[in-house]
This record gives sequence, structure tokens and C-alpha cells, in this order.
Amino acid sequence: MNIHCPACGSKQVITRNLGKKTAGTIGIAGGAYAGFIGAANGARTGAHIGVVSGPVGLTLGTLGGSILGALIGATSGGVTGAKLGERIDKTVLDNFHCKQCGHSFSESE
Repeated sequence: MNIHCPACGSKQVITRNLGKKTAGTIGIAGGAYAGFIGAANGARTGAHIGVVSGPVGLTLGTLGGSILGALIGATSGGVTGAKLGERIDKTVLDNFHCKQCGHSFSESE
């Protein structure tokens, strides 16, 4: 896509993606928190499953469940936040910035 600045006509236009960056960061933080909760539940579930195998199974089940819960939570939160931020960039924020004249504008301008 070839974007031109509506103010000066320059082709030196960059995307700022502020919404995507911000919402992605918030999503990762929220996902990490949800992952912490998921990790606790995963550890509990892993411990129940691992208890059949004795102390080693209990330990490995607890660790595996907690790591998997944290990873899933942080990943899903980050992806969701980035997608939301992308929509905000396209519809609300002036996502494009002209490096030549400094004008910020949206795609529809």
C-alpha cells in the first residue's frame, strides 16, 4: 500500500502503531496475570495427575502444569491485545506520520 501525506504529498510516511503496541503490552500483562492464575490451576491439576506416579510425578506434573498455564495465558493475552490495538490504530488513532512535514493522519484522511 502506497500512502502519501495529505498535507504535503510526501511518500515518506511511517506507521506509528501506538494502539497495537500499547494494547499488546497491556494484553501481555493481563495475560501474565491470567497465566499466573492458570499456572496455579495447572499446577493443581498436574499434581493430581502426577500423584499417580509418586513424588517425581507429582513434582513434574506441578511444574509442567504451572509453566504451561503461564505460557498459554501470556500468549493469548498478548495476541488479543495486539489485535485490539490494531483495530484501534485503524479506526480511532492517527496511525500514519509524515517524516517530511510532521503531519499525523489516519488512513481515511
